[in-house]
Amino acid sequence: MNIDQQQISTGKKCLDHILNYLWAGDNVVWHTPSVNEYSKFVQPYVDEALSCGHEIHYIRFAEHPHVIDHKEKGVIVHRLDATVGFENFSKQIHEKINQAGEGAYFVFDCLSALLSHWATDTMVANLFLVTCPYLYKMKALAYFATLKNYHSFSTINKIKDTTQIFIELYNYSETSYVHPHKVFGRSSPTMFLPHKLTEEGDFKPVVNSIEATGLSHSLCSINSVPHKKLDAWDRMMLHAREVEASTDVKKRADVFDTIARHIIGRDEKILRLVKKHFTIRDILAIKSRMIGTGFIGGKSTGMLLARKILENNDLDKWGRLLEDHDSYFIGSDVFHTFIIHNGWWNLYIEHRTKKGYLEAGKKLEELMLGGEFPAEILEQFSSMLDYFGQYPIVVRSSSIMEDGFGNAFAGKYESFFCSVQGTPETRLSEFIYNLKRVYASAMCTEALEYRITKGLADQDEQMGILIQRVSGSFHGYFYYPHVAGVGLSYNTYVWHDDIDPNSGMLRLVAGLGTRAVNRVKDDYPRVVALNAPDMNPLNSTDDIKRFSQRDLDVLDTRHSGKNAVSLYDLYNEDFPFNLNNIASHDRDAERRLAERRRPKKDVWLLTFDRLLKQTDFTKDMTRLMNTLEGEYEYPVDIEFTLNFTDDSSFMINLVQCRPHQTSIITKDPGFDEKDLKSYTPLFSSKSNFMGGNTLMNLNQIVFVNPSEYSRLNDNERFSVVRGIREINNEIKTSNRQTLLLGPGRWGTSTPSLGVPVNFSDINNMCALGEIEFEEGGLMPELSFGSHFFQDLVEGNIFFMALFPTSFECTFENSIFDRFTNCATTVLGDIPEIRNTIRLYRFDDSPLVLKSDIKSQQLEVLIKEKHLLEGG
Repeated sequence: MNIDQQQISTGKKCLDHILNYLWAGDNVVWHTPSVNEYSKFVQPYVDEALSCGHEIHYIRFAEHPHVIDHKEKGVIVHRLDATVGFENFSKQIHEKINQAGEGAYFVFDCLSALLSHWATDTMVANLFLVTCPYLYKMKALAYFATLKNYHSFSTINKIKDTTQIFIELYNYSETSYVHPHKVFGRSSPTMFLPHKLTEEGDFKPVVNSIEATGLSHSLCSINSVPHKKLDAWDRMMLHAREVEASTDVKKRADVFDTIARHIIGRDEKILRLVKKHFTIRDILAIKSRMIGTGFIGGKSTGMLLARKILENNDLDKWGRLLEDHDSYFIGSDVFHTFIIHNGWWNLYIEHRTKKGYLEAGKKLEELMLGGEFPAEILEQFSSMLDYFGQYPIVVRSSSIMEDGFGNAFAGKYESFFCSVQGTPETRLSEFIYNLKRVYASAMCTEALEYRITKGLADQDEQMGILIQRVSGSFHGYFYYPHVAGVGLSYNTYVWHDDIDPNSGMLRLVAGLGTRAVNRVKDDYPRVVALNAPDMNPLNSTDDIKRFSQRDLDVLDTRHSGKNAVSLYDLYNEDFPFNLNNIASHDRDAERRLAERRRPKKDVWLLTFDRLLKQTDFTKDMTRLMNTLEGEYEYPVDIEFTLNFTDDSSFMINLVQCRPHQTSIITKDPGFDEKDLKSYTPLFSSKSNFMGGNTLMNLNQIVFVNPSEYSRLNDNERFSVVRGIREINNEIKTSNRQTLLLGPGRWGTSTPSLGVPVNFSDINNMCALGEIEFEEGGLMPELSFGSHFFQDLVEGNIFFMALFPTSFECTFENSIFDRFTNCATTVLGDIPEIRNTIRLYRFDDSPLVLKSDIKSQQLEVLIKEKHLLEGG
């Protein structure tokens, strides 16, 4: 017999005889009618271990009475809080096992007690699936218990399949029975028979068929309760249905609160709104469209809550104007189940450590793309896809942290369209592929670094999934909504003193809304101030033509994912609705064609003028967002689509709503404006900034020279990114207030349009500027409302767009030539970017950034003396 099979006593000789003793690594699960019955077998095991000089590690998490004498010398009680969630709770257990070392002795409270915190059998089973193998690996002994008739057959079978020893306890005719169902590595002719407790205190096997038949028949009758096949989650929902019709207000409120906390989440502000606007029936409707268990996540909750607020505010109006939704929700527990099912839990625990956070996360990101789902989950996926049929759907992230107060995670996690029309097998394959991509995005570096920045790296994060039918209609092979956009109830971008920030703004595109939330090459959405929809931030006709949308994102049912199609190609076909609703004739272009005696042809510009000026659209959107902001008591950020039902009528589909942080914190340098008399403008600009009324010191300016940048190849431009990243990291220790200026669009994925940084490369800057450089084709994009914009707002980073060719802007590329370039002190001498990145420090006499919303004036000021002296 090897060391792992040394005989260890249970503390009861008769039980030792039945099991052929315990072995190192054995997990013993007692399937018991009560905690008290479990305790009868735990205490002898504890007494035996203590008498042999071993310590007992008691994992205490339940509210039931202690299962052992916890005050006895040698018993170490580890009090854990299951309310922290599955992830952190299981991590704490692993830490205790690791600290105890090899060969330790453990006793766990009854696992069924976890249902009061998690309300889902799935996670109880998952906890055992990740804990038992680790105990076995550590050659530890452990006692567990599950209560009979509390769990589904599936859960008990998973536990039974994983553990080394599974014993059922039952009482019949005032007699106790022990029935081993599984004893790993051991057997005997009578081991797996029921064993009856005798008057002498021994257990004797039931060996005759008469007694065995009577016992089994009676036990089947006792256990044939309807709820036995249901898990705790389903029983909770059945109870909610029963209580829904009750006249007991307190009982209804208690049940509602319980199920809301298990489905909606832990954010108390959101839960208060849910409690105000939802009913038990609403929660049950969500459950009816869930796959798996757990939370539906922030994005799902925001969408449902916004719709309910509007419905409760004016059912007649919003019932007519809003499209219905028929979304599905994949519960957050499926995310952990996916990880556990594929054997990645140890790697996931490593990812949750400070040392392995990014490295293990990267490994998980790669592994998730090749993972598999349990059969019971796949069946539910297939049923859902049968429901949607050939219509395109979108698989959207909806993590438990996402879209909350202060943590939007805008653009950090992925969403993917499933558009291919094919066999059920083809559609299932496309869906699973995209679902795994969304799960993998939870481990992408940008998302993990965002969590570090927001102080969330140590918190439990699970990925729920929102599955929505794509709003729109088929136009041949193409499928898309007529209009889509982003709405902000507070307009941070005020480009004229007639604009009221409190009226909100829109960012409109034709086709899918992806172009409204992302910065896209050579394309520009229409920005609308809702109190002045006639006003355009672009002044000239040439600018309106230049900075308008040219391509539409659409779904092509022959291919997976979104595709860009030019407006020209679409309207040269039979355009499926009245294009006058969203576009205007380019009369100059049409006249030029006529002068050249070309065939008469319509030329269109996507201006949305008719929609904005001749319909109630802007009034409706203003009321919609004001209503939501009023209930949230906080500005909101929405995503929506619009589809025309005839030449003049339309319906809106509200697909997302979240709290929206609006104010950039003014960094007051500690003096009044009268103290600025000794300052003079280094440069100034009119409009095109975001950050409110601001007064802040600047100790440092990082300037990416536009003319030098435009000469670089793409590889060299990515060297610029690395240089910016180094300076950004240096700011962590120097704490210098830094303005970053560069050509074109910061954060673009296309180096020819600007510097392709990630937000984590610039997140320590206090102000950011985009500079127009026409010679190099580098233009800023006023991307207010995009995901990049959301990052700037959350990061309290002031934004400015500088147009040196405008008479209202005094910025020149040579403006810093009189000052000393300190770039080599941080970057060293990198030949390919030697003249491109320039660093100017003003530690002795800081500059001042000043902005005023009313006058729309932006200035960067310098002391006159310092300007004359240079530096």
